[in-house]
Amino acid sequence: MAARKRKIPQRTCIGCNEVRDKRELIRIVRTPEREVLVDFTGKKSGRGCYICPSSSCLEKALKGNLLANKLEVGIDAALKEKLKTELMAGIVRDEAP
Repeated sequence: MAARKRKIPQRTCIGCNEVRDKRELIRIVRTPEREVLVDFTGKKSGRGCYICPSSSCLEKALKGNLLANKLEVGIDAALKEKLKTELMAGIVRDEAP
């Protein structure tokens, strides 16, 4: 009897609309308390969307207001800067040896 192959979940990046493995993307979540956070674990509760670990996808998502629409919440300039900082820190952390 052959071993069963596990299905790898797929998600779409809101910046580039590319479908990738869920593990390759970073989740941004709006918690039930309406707080917007970067969820590197992918397990926080709330409405989420996914983004590639690249600054260009982040810029597209923020510039076009795609992130606010997907999370159904308003995103001001201060929150945009906070998200950029957290995502860039996470990208650098993932690329470190």
